[in-house]
Amino acid sequence: MPFKAEYIWVDGTQPTAKLRSKTKIVEDGAELPIWGFDGSSTNQAPGDKSDCVLKPVFVCPDPIRGGKNVLVMCEVLLIDGTPHPTNTRAACAEVAAKFADQEPIFGIEQEYTFFKDGRPLGFPIGGGYPAPQGGYYCGVGSDEVFGRAIVEAHMDLCLEAGLHLSGINAEVMPGQWEFQVGPVAAPQVADELWIARWLLYRIAEDYNVSATLDPKPVKGDWNGAGAHTNFSTNAMREDYKAIITACESMGAPGKLEEHVAGYGAGIDERLTGMHETAPWSKYSYGVSDRGASVRIPWQVEKDGKGYIEDRRPNANCDPYVVTRLIVNTVCSALAG
Repeated sequence: MPFKAEYIWVDGTQPTAKLRSKTKIVEDGAELPIWGFDGSSTNQAPGDKSDCVLKPVFVCPDPIRGGKNVLVMCEVLLIDGTPHPTNTRAACAEVAAKFADQEPIFGIEQEYTFFKDGRPLGFPIGGGYPAPQGGYYCGVGSDEVFGRAIVEAHMDLCLEAGLHLSGINAEVMPGQWEFQVGPVAAPQVADELWIARWLLYRIAEDYNVSATLDPKPVKGDWNGAGAHTNFSTNAMREDYKAIITACESMGAPGKLEEHVAGYGAGIDERLTGMHETAPWSKYSYGVSDRGASVRIPWQVEKDGKGYIEDRRPNANCDPYVVTRLIVNTVCSALAG
């Protein structure tokens, strides 16, 4: 009996790419083939040269359809088989392979916000604002937590899909949540994060709710939404000096600008120096400092080894780009 394969890819929308997907019926026992799509409808091709190619790169069980059905994360190629200009995974995989001997791994904390009828879930119907943020973070109770049923359903789906989901929690603003993926090496950690995002959008459909990765979903005195990125190499997991080298490398000449440019559109609206952020235009690192660009967890200093947390990536970042930048910067410095 044939099975359904949901081909998922990242489109060419600017400044923030979107997920697209479509279903292919595949004969039982057959390999997943390359497939095509109309790039003129996804901001990836002109109408007179519209064909683009989908190449399967990561496959997992489809927890929504069940059975033998699968979710298929794809790279986008040109018809000559080379990476499409919007294909950021290819460069990520190349850098990851270059520094594979350092065994870099990631854990990414994906924050997001539920919206319904044009307002964040939990905000008053008809306008206005709820009580100031503070009690919502890791909260419990219908007056502080909104959308838990969707979050629980999403968590179950990610686990059934075999993704390396490591946790969830309610965030600082009403209707704002977080899930974590990892620890996993690149580019797989980014493959899994894109799949987890797709599952989030898909299950929220069933509740008539949308999930947004907007880095500043509500203006004013409300926390933004980030994708804090935890990172380590084999050297960092053994030696505190490597931790410091990693932190210093991301503040080297030109690196601040390079990383911030690749960490998601609207980063200047979120990284203001307030709401547990460092200013986007300055680089800093510190132990247990959530107001720094890069945080060294207190346990890492105590143990003399471990990992670091880059707090700058936006919720709407491309994880292929973020992981490529961090691997290239830190592993180059450690290799030197």
